[in-house]
Amino acid sequence: MTEMTMTCRLALCICCIVAMETGCSNKPAATPVPSSGAQPAVSYFKVDATTSGSITGTVRYAGKKPARKLIDMSEDPACVEAHHGKAFDESLIVSANGALANAFIYVKTGLEGKNFEAPATPVTIDQSGCWFRPRIMGIQTNQVLQVTNSDPVTHNIHPMAEINREWNHSQGPGDAPLSRKFVKREVMIRVKCNIHSWMHAYIGVLDHPYFAVSKEDGNFAIKNLPPGTYTLAVWQENLGMQEQEVTVSPRNDTMSNFTFKGR
Repeated sequence: MTEMTMTCRLALCICCIVAMETGCSNKPAATPVPSSGAQPAVSYFKVDATTSGSITGTVRYAGKKPARKLIDMSEDPACVEAHHGKAFDESLIVSANGALANAFIYVKTGLEGKNFEAPATPVTIDQSGCWFRPRIMGIQTNQVLQVTNSDPVTHNIHPMAEINREWNHSQGPGDAPLSRKFVKREVMIRVKCNIHSWMHAYIGVLDHPYFAVSKEDGNFAIKNLPPGTYTLAVWQENLGMQEQEVTVSPRNDTMSNFTFKGR
């Protein structure tokens, strides 16, 4: 047998083997399944405005009106100038008739199982007159917090969160606003300025929009609540916290007043 004949037979055998292996499998080639990065849509609770109610009330201070403490800002002449030489502590502001300002009021329980969409409008905290303005504020989870500096000096905003991520950022005069978010519920987050030791604020982070801050006259209002029974809480940075059970009826305004006793 010639060398050429042997080569041809060998090639023929290889072709037969390949044909047999291919013919033994009747399974079609697997088609790759495209992966989808889309997340399931979140269902947000929508309040029926035709049946919603509200909670209004007043926060008061019982006892002798405390004297306000003078704050020493002498380490920064620009801060002294902003207050014409005198600045007073704002941790406890009581009017002549006992109205308590800057108390944080919020629905603590009663909204379980309801998801509320974060507002598109940011909440702003400004550094003005070497104070944080406002001192007491509320924000929803995933709502944008915008930080501005209206002063001619450098400030530093340092929210000392325990549940959310703690962060710390300096902001000079004329710097662009900072934008941050808190993704978890946390009441309250203490805020300080590492440059000016007297600067403090508090942020209440909630997963719903039902909160308020008492005004100088002590009044507050929480509107557009779905009917139900709630635990309403009030927090004040020097006086602690109180709670009340409140039932909101359709299309009605429910009164809920709080009184803190002087220490």
